[in-house]
Amino acid sequence: MTQSPSDPAAEAALLKAYAAGDTAAARALATRYTPLVYAHAVRMLNDRAEAEDVAQEALLRLWRHAPGWDSDGGASVRTWLYRVTANLCIDRLRKTRPDGLPSELEIVDKRPGVATHLQNQERRSALDEALMQLPDRQRQAVVLRHIDGLGNGEIARIMDIGPRAVESLTARGKRSLATILGGQRKELGYSDDTVETY
Repeated sequence: MTQSPSDPAAEAALLKAYAAGDTAAARALATRYTPLVYAHAVRMLNDRAEAEDVAQEALLRLWRHAPGWDSDGGASVRTWLYRVTANLCIDRLRKTRPDGLPSELEIVDKRPGVATHLQNQERRSALDEALMQLPDRQRQAVVLRHIDGLGNGEIARIMDIGPRAVESLTARGKRSLATILGGQRKELGYSDDTVETY
C-alpha cells in the first residue's frame, strides 16, 4: 500500500491551527495519521495492544510538539511521526524481548471463501513471524518500504541513515525473509519457487 505524499505547508498549517486551539484541525490530524502510525506500530511490534499504546504516545508527542513546529526544517509531519513511532517501537522491543514466537494477528480478508481467508491468514502470520526474526533495523526498513510503501528517501530521513543504507537493509531483509519463508512454501500454498514476502 503506497501512501500519498504529504504537503508540509498544509501539515504545518494544521499543526498551527491545532496549537491555537482549533479542534477541527486536531480531528483532521488524528484522522489522517492515527491509522498510519498504528499500522506501522503493529508491523514493528506484532502486538495490537502495544501498537495502540505506541500510536497514542506518538500522537501525544506530536500534540506537544505542535506549538513549536518548524515547517522550514524539511521534515513532513508524516515522516516525523513514522520516525517517532519507529523509535518508540524499537525502545519497547529492546526492553521486552519475547521469549517465544510472537502472537498471531487477527487478519480480516474481504475476499469470499473460507479456504482463501485461512490461507491468507496463514501467509500473513508466517510473514509476521518471519519479520519478527529480522534485526530491528532490517525489519523497520522492509516494513516501511514494502508494506507501508514509502520511498527510500523518506525512509532514510525516518531512520536517520543514507538512501544506500536503506537499500542495503531492505535487500538483506528481503533475502532473510526469503530464506525464512522458503521452507514453508508448500504449506503456505505456493506452487512455484518464489515466496511472496509482502
